[in-house]
Amino acid sequence: MLPNYDFISDSTEETSTRFVTFITPKLNRFDLAITKTNRFYGKKLVTDLQKGITTIIGADDLEEEGYLEETFRLTEEEAAELGAFLQLVIGPAHMSD
Repeated sequence: MLPNYDFISDSTEETSTRFVTFITPKLNRFDLAITKTNRFYGKKLVTDLQKGITTIIGADDLEEEGYLEETFRLTEEEAAELGAFLQLVIGPAHMSD
């Protein structure tokens, strides 16, 4: 029996996750899990599997200067290469009910 938790939200949904490993032209390696969900206004959950860091990312986040560097603890060069890939897979954010 659960203690008296005050749940704000508790839901289950079907998601799809893309696992991708790639090496960039500057020989930076990325191992990512990109999860598509109906939550987060169309943004995606992106997990760096090497560092164990997960964040919610949308197109607007990719435009924010320093976002990838700070979130994933990357150099400017690494962030530029990761950002170029993520722009291909993230897509625009959208509002949902």
